[in-house]
Amino acid sequence: MSESKVNMRGLKCPLPALKARKLLSRMAVGDVLEIECTDPLATIDIPNLVRETGDSIEASGKKGRVLTFRIRKS
Repeated sequence: MSESKVNMRGLKCPLPALKARKLLSRMAVGDVLEIECTDPLATIDIPNLVRETGDSIEASGKKGRVLTFRIRKS
């Protein structure tokens, strides 16, 4: 299992979700993708993406303007 951390700060909707989808498609089951972004719409887009892909959000949080999502590939 591997972990990847990706900085998507400054990217606007729908880029964080599109890039996350592309990264997740290349990952093996059990791998973790951690995303940092600043687009407030990511709080809607990333959970919707995960519902579509069947993966799971292990954790999410917010520090200042930075949103963090930890997604495990299913």
